[in-house]
Amino acid sequence: MLIDTHSHLSFKAYDKDREDVIKRTREAGVACIDVGTKYETSKNVVELAEKNENIHAAIGMHPIHIKTDLMKLKMDEEEGAFEPLGEEFNYEKYKKLALKFTPSGKRGVVAIGEIGLDYYYRPKTKTKQEQFKQKQKEVFVKQLDLAKDLNLPVIVHCRMAFVDLYEILSARGGSASGGKSLRGVIHCFTGTLEEAEKFIALGFYIGINGIIWKFNLEEVIKKIPLDKILLETDCPYLTPPMAGVERNEPIFVKYVAEKIAELKNISFDEVASATTQNAKTLFGI
Repeated sequence: MLIDTHSHLSFKAYDKDREDVIKRTREAGVACIDVGTKYETSKNVVELAEKNENIHAAIGMHPIHIKTDLMKLKMDEEEGAFEPLGEEFNYEKYKKLALKFTPSGKRGVVAIGEIGLDYYYRPKTKTKQEQFKQKQKEVFVKQLDLAKDLNLPVIVHCRMAFVDLYEILSARGGSASGGKSLRGVIHCFTGTLEEAEKFIALGFYIGINGIIWKFNLEEVIKKIPLDKILLETDCPYLTPPMAGVERNEPIFVKYVAEKIAELKNISFDEVASATTQNAKTLFGI
């Protein structure tokens, strides 16, 4: 069994064959944490979890969807070429969605995510950049509070913002702090070994996906403990080259596991077993 801890099966990329993709995923013995990025997609992933035993939902607002008049943003082709419309974060609305259960009794929502900081696209002037960053931080902290309120882990997006991210997470309290602690995963990790170790020390896992064929993360993968790694696809993005198709999907998580096994000089089964247990431990599935 493998667990893809970060998929986006609710995205438009799967509108024509979503059921076929889910069937392939189920037949391959792969389970998914399907991840929302705004309220609409968060609601959709909850519905997918209600209908499919091998799919669990994470809900949240990705930083690119935060409403702002500081800049007009259009994602590039590699990220879907869509134009975020902007949304105000509504704490109570997301909380109500998070408390839904599936007809079978399983908790429909197992994490708050995809949330975080993204400074890749930003306004041109320094003043607007600072306002833009502050807005992202405010929304991020509100969602961390929601996760603590519900005692759920977080799925954290971070791009060009590791310093600010670490500052916020360490201030809000990692797993070593008293009370309801923050726990979660740094999704699609692209940082240094030192940065990975700092987040691990806070109690976070490191999410590894197809970005490893674009960024050199060999040292990170070789040296961080296997019990702190989660497998991801981030599908429909970041398709492993050996998949032979353009669109990624959960079954291709096996290629990420194979690469980790190769770099750590251990068996595929060891990676599969450890990362599956890591996901079960973090998400309570």
